[in-house]
Amino acid sequence: MKLTLHSAPSVSYPLGRSRFLGGLLLVGWLLAAGVTLWWWRASALADWRPLLGCAALLLAGWVMATGWRRAPVGRLQWDGQRWRWESVVYRSGTALEPPAVVLDIQFAILLRLNNQAGAVWWLWAERSALPIRWLDLRRAVYAKHRPTNLQDSETAERALGELAATVEHRHSKPARHLR
Repeated sequence: MKLTLHSAPSVSYPLGRSRFLGGLLLVGWLLAAGVTLWWWRASALADWRPLLGCAALLLAGWVMATGWRRAPVGRLQWDGQRWRWESVVYRSGTALEPPAVVLDIQFAILLRLNNQAGAVWWLWAERSALPIRWLDLRRAVYAKHRPTNLQDSETAERALGELAATVEHRHSKPARHLR
């Protein structure tokens, strides 16, 4: 039997401001606003601490909105060999290490991207951004990217055969009670 290895398809996928993340941030902020309002109503009229809580709530909302608006926007590309990130800042693209999947909730994936200069980005890929290429992105992100010397199926078959010969299976020795 001849072993055939297939690599993930090439894909270019838009990443950027996530509506999912924006919704999560908004829900979290609204919950905090509700608790702050309840605190304000439950405290004494002369108590200044709920006012400080409202200021902190407004500051947190501003920080969340600013961070969401300033999220990097660009395209994550897999050409079958290498990952690249293209954006307004990286017009010619920058090479990336393979993305790390941090969280996968089927319709969105949180990815950690590291470029070779040491920059780290945490970005959400959402199915709604480009539904027709969503499964291609998932295949590329989850594919085991093997070394180029295993691209040839005969070389791969030989390497896997050698590896299998060195692996000791738990059923390869007789059980103690059968001795």
